[in-house]
Amino acid sequence: MKLEVPEDKRLMHTLLTPIRWGDMDAMGHVNNTLYLRYMESARIQLMEDSGFAVNPAGEGFVIANIFCNFLRQLEYPGDVLVRSYVGAIGRSSFDMYHELLRTDDPSDTVYANGGATLVWLDFPKQKSMPMPQGLRTWLTGEV
Repeated sequence: MKLEVPEDKRLMHTLLTPIRWGDMDAMGHVNNTLYLRYMESARIQLMEDSGFAVNPAGEGFVIANIFCNFLRQLEYPGDVLVRSYVGAIGRSSFDMYHELLRTDDPSDTVYANGGATLVWLDFPKQKSMPMPQGLRTWLTGEV
């Protein structure tokens, strides 16, 4: 079953990352676990850029669920462009979606897409809590 990425999402961030020789597996394509790693790198950079990076001694996001749809094989050499989007925003969580493309593919083909639900957490208490208003404002694009 392919999980769907909603159309009503807002582009928040792009990340360019090289495909490394070591990213490939015995089948000659990028190992499936690396697709999630590319998404993770984009997600972490996005949160750091927002000013709301994870603070293990305080508050930050954890992943409640994650998925990836493998649409085409990525192969070395090349660069992956990860487009990151924000979807539904709740009281203490929001949905993030990603598209993985190759920079050398002029057709703008999506090689994989996926997403995650991120929950704002009080780490010492191990309980979810409302997101800070500044983060909510940044995610929604409201000024």
